[in-house]
Amino acid sequence: MSTDITVPVFPESVTEGTILAWHKQPGEPVTRGELLAEVETDKVVFEVPAPVDGVLAEITMPAGTAVKSGEVVGRLDKSAKMTPKPSQAATEKCARDGAPTDLRTETIPKAAAVMPAAKRLMEEHGLDARKLSGSGKGGRVLKEDVQKQLDINETVTAPAVAKSKPAPMAPVPKPAAPPAPAGERPEKRVPMTRLRARVAERLVEAQRTAAILTTFNEVNMQPVMELRTRHRERFEQEHGVRLGFMSFFVKAAIEALRHFPEVNASIDGHDIVYHGFYDIGIAVGTPRGLVVPVLRDADRLTMAEVELRIRDFGERAQNGRLTLEEITGGTFTITNGGVFGSLLSTPILNPPQAAILGMHKIQERPVAEKGQVVIRPIMYLALSYDHRLIDGREAVQFLVMIKDLLEDPARLLLEV
Repeated sequence: MSTDITVPVFPESVTEGTILAWHKQPGEPVTRGELLAEVETDKVVFEVPAPVDGVLAEITMPAGTAVKSGEVVGRLDKSAKMTPKPSQAATEKCARDGAPTDLRTETIPKAAAVMPAAKRLMEEHGLDARKLSGSGKGGRVLKEDVQKQLDINETVTAPAVAKSKPAPMAPVPKPAAPPAPAGERPEKRVPMTRLRARVAERLVEAQRTAAILTTFNEVNMQPVMELRTRHRERFEQEHGVRLGFMSFFVKAAIEALRHFPEVNASIDGHDIVYHGFYDIGIAVGTPRGLVVPVLRDADRLTMAEVELRIRDFGERAQNGRLTLEEITGGTFTITNGGVFGSLLSTPILNPPQAAILGMHKIQERPVAEKGQVVIRPIMYLALSYDHRLIDGREAVQFLVMIKDLLEDPARLLLEV
């Protein structure tokens, strides 16, 4: 008896998706709720779980196929016997012992569902999913589970390696990739992912429909860095998360948005919508493209809660596990190109928002203070804004307030 495998029901804002990958192949046993495939839409990646226990009998929609909500993509055979194939190691052991190699009666540990990022890391280090315990939903193995096992392996093997290895030698650089044969001009063509296509569409829309202008300033990050240095260890012990720069910028942005409500507004037709709440989007780069998860009611969050949520967003974004609700909406966005080494950039608006703040690399520079030239850690800030709604005066004053708050972070606590 067969059971259909169907695409999850999409929200109204999502019309169709593309099968990103199948994690099971025909003939393999599956259990109810186990991850079978992933469907990428223009917003998030949806998981296709097994509806019942059984054996994957057929894949009717291979990876790369466009599918709609509720469409049948494969079939499960509930009546088939779930007899897992014996592992090569077990077969070789029986051969050495003189035992028959038909191990269908032997219980073989079943591999847990593995997320794509975790699978790549496992392949790099030759780990077996059956030896890992997954902490994700339904026992799925996450990237963090693989990294934890690697740390354990390194700790266990380090003493033995130290005894057996001679004195360390200088690292040998990896050989460069061989040049293409003379006369050849290789190129590779791949279809654009739905997420990448949607990002491109929205960015072009922003350029076409908004009057985008960017204003710049610089901020001396020394006060914030000194504050972090004094309290970083205790903060991490107390809250279980590292004290980063982003929480300072989120708090400074919220305070500036209170004073300049038009920066927190949006245009709807011929109306201006002033938002009385602060949903701050944090741009995150992922292997599939840029996503912007949203800190809802960020003004009600402590700095520790901001850091915890940003860390959670970053980890789940890499595995495509953000929900549609988490990346929808937002009244203002912060993007940090500095983590990639960007010195200066002009960020593009995230429609229908009216402004976006760009952070950049912190770099020591000579600056003048009280008639003296001193070296300070300086960051360039960029505020791109919709000139239809925000005048240059408000934009400049908004950015200057963020600069002033970061150069005197005690004001963030006093709200002055």
